[in-house]
Amino acid sequence: MVQYPGLPLDLSFAALSDATRRGIIDQLGRGDASITSLADKFQMTLTGMKKHVQVLERAGLVVTRKVGRVRTCKLGERGLKAEAEWIEAHRKLFEARFEALDEIISEMKQEGSDD
Repeated sequence: MVQYPGLPLDLSFAALSDATRRGIIDQLGRGDASITSLADKFQMTLTGMKKHVQVLERAGLVVTRKVGRVRTCKLGERGLKAEAEWIEAHRKLFEARFEALDEIISEMKQEGSDD
């Protein structure tokens, strides 16, 4: 499999492919949280949570800040605009193709009823 490291959409979609990371995004949508509180909420080790947060950070979806011994996480400022635009463009493409298929099926049915 060919991989293109560093492409923003690839990093975002890879980060969001994991249910725990999507849960972290949901949780941070409610407010900032420490890695410790996120680990507790998701019933995992601090090391495991740190790894998930690092993936989200690399994708630009989460930003962390360390004050003393506490690392606080918050949603990144860039949001999911590029991802939403990509999804919308492909949704429109699929919709157009399904509409074309519906027309072909309607024509075939019409031809069948004419016979």
